[in-house]
Amino acid sequence: EGDKGPEYIFVTEAGETSNSSRDYNGYATATYTNGEIYEGHYTDGIREGDGTYRYLNGNIYTGKWRENRKHGIGKMTYSGKGEYNGFWENGRRHGEGVFKYPNGDTYSGWWRFGVKEGAGTYIFAESGMKMIGDWKEGTIETGKWVYPNGMFYQGGFQNNKPNGDGEWHFPNGNVCKGSHSQAAKKNEEDDDVEEGEGKDEIALQWQSDTHIAESSEGIGA
Repeated sequence: EGDKGPEYIFVTEAGETSNSSRDYNGYATATYTNGEIYEGHYTDGIREGDGTYRYLNGNIYTGKWRENRKHGIGKMTYSGKGEYNGFWENGRRHGEGVFKYPNGDTYSGWWRFGVKEGAGTYIFAESGMKMIGDWKEGTIETGKWVYPNGMFYQGGFQNNKPNGDGEWHFPNGNVCKGSHSQAAKKNEEDDDVEEGEGKDEIALQWQSDTHIAESSEGIGA
């Protein structure tokens, strides 16, 4: 007979081996046909309670499970992409949690069905700048853009950059009110750039309603 390929292997805490987790209660290790491994608690044959799942792509989840899905508090280490520690619901990041990116940036706040949504703070590790406010579908909509020197913008956002009406507050107490608009900055380096490379950047333009030229210099840069 030919090779049947990898088989599902289920090993109980007592060391008993089976090809099924059906009706099992307690701790066990399951090795799936695709090479992924779950080590943790089962209730009536399904992943329930505390457990660790090792994915074939290198991702590792350690935390709570309910009905075979990540649910409750848990930590997911994404291979080469960062680390999330927080709440899960039905297999997705949902609730309050912290994501740390490979470059050191962090987002701390609320998630909804896997994306940033609700109150949250994004901190840029290299510059020390922060975006604090209300997020929707992964991007900030309203809030503050805070510089390390205390200067900050407060108002609307789009594409994670200031957009629409807002105010710039300066360390000397001056406030500059106005409006930001966004325009695509064409990549003129190479007209033959492949799709997905050399993506157009966003150029910010600022229209001031007040007259604090010395303080607002450079805002639209």
